[in-house]
Amino acid sequence: MNEAEPSLEAAARPPVRNASLPEVNRSVVVPVTASFWRKLFAFSGPGFLIAVGYMDPGNWATDLAGGAQFGYTLMFVVLLSNFMAILLQHLSIKLGVATGRDLAQACRDHYSTPTVWFLWILCEIAIAACDLAEVVGSAIALQLLFGLPLVWGCIITAVDVVAVLFLQSKGFRYIETLVITLIATIAGAFTLELIFSRPQLGPLLLGFLPSPEIIQNPNMLYVAIGIIGATGPGTGTWRPSRTPTRC
Repeated sequence: MNEAEPSLEAAARPPVRNASLPEVNRSVVVPVTASFWRKLFAFSGPGFLIAVGYMDPGNWATDLAGGAQFGYTLMFVVLLSNFMAILLQHLSIKLGVATGRDLAQACRDHYSTPTVWFLWILCEIAIAACDLAEVVGSAIALQLLFGLPLVWGCIITAVDVVAVLFLQSKGFRYIETLVITLIATIAGAFTLELIFSRPQLGPLLLGFLPSPEIIQNPNMLYVAIGIIGATGPGTGTWRPSRTPTRC
């Protein structure tokens, strides 16, 4: 091959024009000489941020609806949707490690302009639909817990978003601390629910096996589709730093 000709690898991997999420890119210092546990904790923060995406009101609402109506039958759907989420997140990590891009950047570099615009419109619609479910779900949760009107619940949820954006300007670790605190609260509440509900172990384990009733029963199928849709993972891609002292 002529040295002037670009290699296949270079052609498939054009230079990155801008960093993914530049406002937080390389904002967390990770010393090269740090211990294993120090590095593990440093890189665990983004993991918790991704994890909170699977604890949103949409997940809770569909899972609770499935359990209230059909008992443990849809546990297989919950398990399947989580495996799907793990697979997609694993593919996102591989994309970031191999190319240094997130999914949006990879689409922009490898698809035609009309296709990119079409994908962007679909993503905006999906984001709006997802956020609508989160806002309404949070408002319903506040109403159930404190008796607040739905309008005030939506306003409080909007204020929460502004607060998170404010913390982001102060440093990424503040957001991680807030998210980890919320996850710990959810974990505690879920543990108490398991203790108080006293689930039956036998039927619970049988629920992880696929049942033809999930497809044959239309009502059960609708809830199963809702569970899978609510567990849809984010498409954000972790991008490794070129500098070994940063993440």
